[in-house]
Amino acid sequence: MLSGKTALITGASRGIGKGIAEVFAKNGCNIAFTFASSVEKARAFETELAAQYGVKVKGYQSNAADFKQSETLATDVLADFGKIDILINNAGITRDTLMLRMTEEQWDEVMDTNLKSAFNLTKAFLKHFLGNRAGSIINMTSVVGVTGNAGQANYAASKAGLIGFTKSIAKELGSRNIRCNAVAPGFIETEMTHGLDENVKKGWMETIPLKRGGSPDDVANLCMFLASDLSTYITGQTISVCGGMLM
Repeated sequence: MLSGKTALITGASRGIGKGIAEVFAKNGCNIAFTFASSVEKARAFETELAAQYGVKVKGYQSNAADFKQSETLATDVLADFGKIDILINNAGITRDTLMLRMTEEQWDEVMDTNLKSAFNLTKAFLKHFLGNRAGSIINMTSVVGVTGNAGQANYAASKAGLIGFTKSIAKELGSRNIRCNAVAPGFIETEMTHGLDENVKKGWMETIPLKRGGSPDDVANLCMFLASDLSTYITGQTISVCGGMLM
């Protein structure tokens, strides 16, 4: 479905981002991805994807929350790959605590990584997309950005901001054939959730109509659709992958 296309995925060395990279590569997409610190792990992932699917893969150690680093990243990626068709703003962190205990640093760190990063990368690749008169931008939000959640005021605000950002970019760039959509995962089972208490996970499952957590592939399959030519008339939308948690 993505043969001949190239995607940049931020935060793709683990979890949902890694799942997206794997599904995209399996469907013929060349992969550029960013990672924060684990160089050895990233290089192993590069080798694995390229060998298994025969696509071009390269990881870049870059902080998406840093505007200058994002500009440098865009220059490097375009020099290495020649073009980018798909941008997936997936970089994200949590610093959960009640508002009473939340520090300014915890607020700023989450907002910078989850929300400012999408501005940084979209801005960095904007002239490239405009010149091509084509592009699919996918922003990774969350059901929490729609519902809010106690103890996650910073995270919920950053993810809600991404929804507004998505709608605005879709309106600005639609006339140039550049689409922008948001994907809102619910409870997705990744390395991050494996450490949760079993009773906590059971409580989550009870709130989900399908009575199970999702997998990174569930999110990746929707991203693949939004990145492909099957969705050329879809923009400005926020689509949930949550087992019915959000209706």
